[in-house]
Amino acid sequence: MKALVRSLLRLIALLLLGILALQLYFAARIALMNVVAPQSTSFQRSEAWRLATQTGRIVWSQQWVDQQGLSKNLMRAVIASEDAGFVEHGGIEWEALEKAWARNQREELRVEKRVQSTQTKATAKAATSKVREPKVIGGSTISQQLAKNLFLSGERNLARKGQEFVITLMLETLLSKQRILEIYLNNVEWGEGVFGAQAAARHYFHIDAKQLSPAQAARLAVLLPAPKRFEKRPGSAYVVGRAATIEARMSAVELP
Repeated sequence: MKALVRSLLRLIALLLLGILALQLYFAARIALMNVVAPQSTSFQRSEAWRLATQTGRIVWSQQWVDQQGLSKNLMRAVIASEDAGFVEHGGIEWEALEKAWARNQREELRVEKRVQSTQTKATAKAATSKVREPKVIGGSTISQQLAKNLFLSGERNLARKGQEFVITLMLETLLSKQRILEIYLNNVEWGEGVFGAQAAARHYFHIDAKQLSPAQAARLAVLLPAPKRFEKRPGSAYVVGRAATIEARMSAVELP
């Protein structure tokens, strides 16, 4: 019995050391980003692999530009659209996260009730097993989105979300707000195989990212939540209306 306990404790210690080593790796990578721009992100590599297996070729358009090469209009538009409290918060907007969690719970309950009303009890139980798994989506700040894109998979579960929180706090501690925004804008997805502000500006408007007007910047900001869907109809009524709302908010946005 004692030997079993010792083995279990040893296993737990090794697990904890592994987790600590992983966090130190993330911290070192983030600290290096103060002077070296990341060449790619976990999300970009997974997308490149997906597209390569589906199409037989690498679909990847990206060109890094420093902060001076990024339009202030785009910075303001993205903050207004994605994270209005970017300058003030410490990486995580807890109130927004709680609201997102509540929305998720209500949606899970709605889907479960709908399934149970249309299927037998046994079938409904199987159909809703996935719905019942707790998950947190929405309410993410720019820093959280960057943490996820840089290092993590697209899975949605509590363990991955917890790791996202840790990496987000590392980003906020080790990098300035200006650098976080710069890295985010140079790596975020703006369409199928289109990554970063420069590639997006060239793809949609045939200009450099520095030349984006307020209206053009607002249009790009609208695409961010679902770029693959919105890029198919960049002139849709929703995109145009949402862009107008973002453009109206941009003058009040404080840049880091």
